[in-house]
Amino acid sequence: MGSLMVMSVKALGIALKLTFSRMNQFIYFQTWLFTVVVAVCCVMQINYLNRALYTFKTSVISPVYYVTFTTLTILASMIMFKDWDSQNASQIVTQLCGFVTIIYGTFLLHRSRDLESKPESESPVIAAPHPRPSSSKV
Repeated sequence: MGSLMVMSVKALGIALKLTFSRMNQFIYFQTWLFTVVVAVCCVMQINYLNRALYTFKTSVISPVYYVTFTTLTILASMIMFKDWDSQNASQIVTQLCGFVTIIYGTFLLHRSRDLESKPESESPVIAAPHPRPSSSKV
């Protein structure tokens, strides 16, 4: 939903730019369609994000949402706007390396947060037993 919303906002932004330059785009059906898609995607995204946050911990939802959103937005941009047609191989490889860095960094942040939040009962360190009180009678 997020990637569709980004693409629709991009199209709506172009339509608004053309409208402000005295070429009204709101007479076309597509402009209204993009407006409706933005509104529906926004409401559905908030609804499902709230459901996920109610069910799972934020430390699980945030990285998964971020990586999925970024992946699908790049893919949608490639398909709809043919962003990579005008780029050479080194630019594409640079973008892919940046994308892999984002995914790996998000994974590391999530992993380190899990290691810090483990309770002591799951700790592998074994504590020395407490000495028993002496049972001598005085």
